[in-house]
Amino acid sequence: MAPVTPYSAALADRDPVTAMRESAERVRVLTAAWGPENFERSYAPGKWTARQILTHLAQTELALGTRARMALSTPGYVAQPFDPDAWMLREHSLSGRDGADAFVVLNRMNAAFYGALAPADRQTPLAHPEYGALTVDWIIHQSAGHQIHHLRQLEQIGDLVAGS
Repeated sequence: MAPVTPYSAALADRDPVTAMRESAERVRVLTAAWGPENFERSYAPGKWTARQILTHLAQTELALGTRARMALSTPGYVAQPFDPDAWMLREHSLSGRDGADAFVVLNRMNAAFYGALAPADRQTPLAHPEYGALTVDWIIHQSAGHQIHHLRQLEQIGDLVAGS
């Protein structure tokens, strides 16, 4: 049975590793022809730009991939929470293209890592101060659903880019 995460609805019953690979490929194709001005567009007033979404996706790949690796190598591992908005304030100089590239590469690295895990590895426990008792499988499902959630926002921006 799949773990329940805040992004379970976005993932639905899809295989999370397959969904991760598909999300990264969709981002790569969607943003391939975008110029710098397109990465500064948002899907709604007051929301993050495409550049910020892509930076956030890359940051999250880095953080969640590290959590999974730490859980698998550190008995009793307790994950450190992070504030995505605070991280974004420190990451304002990364270009949209570099954010997209970083996300795609980190996604490939994590998807390969997750895809090679044995079922028992995916059940490795960890703790999180906000979410409580988790498993590596929870991280994998959370990551995949999170990517789909933000991919939908990027697709809305893509529709705006195509319409201009």
